Amino acid sequence: MKTPTKTFIFFISICILLAFTSGCTNTLHGDVVSIDNGKIKLGFERSTGKLISFSDIATSYEYIDSAAVEGLPWLLDVAAGTPAPEKLPTKVSFQKPDPLTLNIEWQQADGTNGLKVIASVSLDKEKALSYWNIKVEGMGEQNIQNVKFPVIAGIKDLGNEELAAATWLGSLIKNPRAEVVKQKTPATYTWNHPGHLSMQLMALYNKESSGIYFSCNDTLAYTKNFSLTFDTNNKLEYSITNIPPFDNRIDSYQPAYQAILGSFRGDWITAAKMYREWGIQQKWCRESRFKNNLTAEWLPQTGIWVWNRGKSPNVLPEAIDLQERAGVPVNVFWHWWHNCSYDDYFPEYLPPREGGKSFIEAVTAARQKGVRSIVYMNSFQWGTSTDSWKSENAEPYCAKTIDGKTYEHAYNIFTNKSITPMCMATEFWQNKYASLCDSVINFYQASGVYMDQACMNFQCYDKSHGHDLGGGNYWINGFQKLTSLIRSKITDKKQSILAGEGSGEDWISNLDLFLTLETSRERYAGINNIESIPLYQAVYHDYAITYGSYSSLVYPPYDELWPAQYSPANKEKALPEDFNSQFLMEQSRAFVWGMQPTIANYHAFLAKDRKEEIDFLIKLAKTRYKALGYLLYGEYCRTPEINIPNQEIDISKLSIYVGRTGNNVSKFKKTVPSLYTGTWKSPDGAIGIALASISDKQLPVDFTINLSDYDLPSEGEVYVTTDSTRLLLQTYAHSKADIHFDMPARGVCVLEFVPKQ
Repeated sequence: MKTPTKTFIFFISICILLAFTSGCTNTLHGDVVSIDNGKIKLGFERSTGKLISFSDIATSYEYIDSAAVEGLPWLLDVAAGTPAPEKLPTKVSFQKPDPLTLNIEWQQADGTNGLKVIASVSLDKEKALSYWNIKVEGMGEQNIQNVKFPVIAGIKDLGNEELAAATWLGSLIKNPRAEVVKQKTPATYTWNHPGHLSMQLMALYNKESSGIYFSCNDTLAYTKNFSLTFDTNNKLEYSITNIPPFDNRIDSYQPAYQAILGSFRGDWITAAKMYREWGIQQKWCRESRFKNNLTAEWLPQTGIWVWNRGKSPNVLPEAIDLQERAGVPVNVFWHWWHNCSYDDYFPEYLPPREGGKSFIEAVTAARQKGVRSIVYMNSFQWGTSTDSWKSENAEPYCAKTIDGKTYEHAYNIFTNKSITPMCMATEFWQNKYASLCDSVINFYQASGVYMDQACMNFQCYDKSHGHDLGGGNYWINGFQKLTSLIRSKITDKKQSILAGEGSGEDWISNLDLFLTLETSRERYAGINNIESIPLYQAVYHDYAITYGSYSSLVYPPYDELWPAQYSPANKEKALPEDFNSQFLMEQSRAFVWGMQPTIANYHAFLAKDRKEEIDFLIKLAKTRYKALGYLLYGEYCRTPEINIPNQEIDISKLSIYVGRTGNNVSKFKKTVPSLYTGTWKSPDGAIGIALASISDKQLPVDFTINLSDYDLPSEGEVYVTTDSTRLLLQTYAHSKADIHFDMPARGVCVLEFVPKQ
């Protein structure tokens, strides 16, 4: 086995280019090998194999500036402490086995054995998509750690660009090159999949002209990284880092999936629909727990989640209070119930900090009133300062870096004690965690476990664990074994669930519920050029239940087990009223994006001190409850164009860690829509447009909708559903409806377009 101490990047392609003595800078027709399918065209430099052209035939748009392409469509990274390959594959050849496929081979110039790289690029018969395969042979002792492919360099500025990335719920970056040019410093975005990238999807586009679709069709959850690098010359390079098993007994490597590069016209919703066409056909959707009615019966019926922390008196009575006020089922998402200090002494969760008897009695009494509790337990972290770390000999089973170290990290800014990920592929951790879940659900009577950091994965290089080193899909496979083991210990009568942080297609068949916090992005990230979007919802909403928000009307709590000297005086006291609109914005996003509503740190006094805001949450929850066909079971659709005014609101950047030293709240101004919208198609074919106003003024709502765009019959009725009524607004005919009505201040409703029976 290889035992390097650290990694550096060895750019083989640069060396290859230096080896060429007759490389062309201005290519003529005969110097380019190309393939096209009538929709897109790819061109490779004959002398080197560089990708120098990617064009949309219909629009005649060329995406690549060939003069900016310096390297090949692949790079090999080798590990530090080991020699670079002495002989590089510099001789390139091309073959066209059929009109839509191009094979490119780089081999040793002298015909001897050594590293060989074989790429195959094929074009879709019907769509503007290309599929990329690579195989590296002769690896042997070459110490190759990563294979970057494809590398698409020299991507031109599309003008008025937007970059959409499937970062859990989804991110939209407007004018991503602007800051790079301004700061004169290159910038790279890198996301891991499966992990922070919830889907294998990114899109760069000008919605008025052209866009590039970046994807992958991995159905087995192999770890990989997607990267975009913007340079100061206003050019962009895209790449996927494929990670082979790090083993010198392996002589060749070929990813078990294809990279996908395509051209489209539209925006992030267009790209989402392209991806959905493929995604919902995969195993994770066929085996969706939600779609197959495998979740507990009470979960889809949840009206509001209360995310409180601490002992039961600070949690369960507050949830019961809100349920009585709202008239919809309320359940509890519960942190700091556990015996250990948060973020440093995991997994010493048991017994509950208030004592087992008190905890069981409180949970049981709350459930009798209809309030169920899911409790926090991190899905893989172990505190290295804990007694159990030593007594249970946990270190051999934690995930290791390539140089044999742990991934220790101190999240807790008050204690600075480290926790480190355990390897999900080890039976040791699977048995440990499953045993904790067994106790929590079967003995302590919780209704489920929230598995923090669930939708993540780590590369582990510990050969004693029995999995591939570094690359592979052992993390997801281990998680599946873990959740199966947990469920094997719990009867269906328990009606328990497993929830997890983030969202991810590879976890849809394993988890019942996904915590997606991007509705509150500003609270942890402040204000920048990144906006949250419901990209994941646009693909998988009807296959996975999402919830969660940092949305709160009080200062964050402080764990009583943390050092007393840092405990702020204002914990869980009402925030300034300046930030009330931020709360409304977060709740509105969750509502129109089809999520189960969540309030953090709810207390009964807020029903009086922040009456309008709590009333808004209740109104939203009750309206949603009448429209579950759209907002729980529906498919995300494009909202018709509505003229919506903006308003400026105050934003707080504040969490249990952010802004807690010195009792400072970072305050920003942000311009946001006064009206939030989301459009959904129910399983029975009706269309519902969710509307939530954060304005304190009445807003006119005027727009025209073409029902044929949603495949609805030409005639039907339009209803307005609110928390208390469902009224006929008008009828429509000829597949067209002109909508005119006034939205009340802080109003919430769903416009239903119901086909005529």
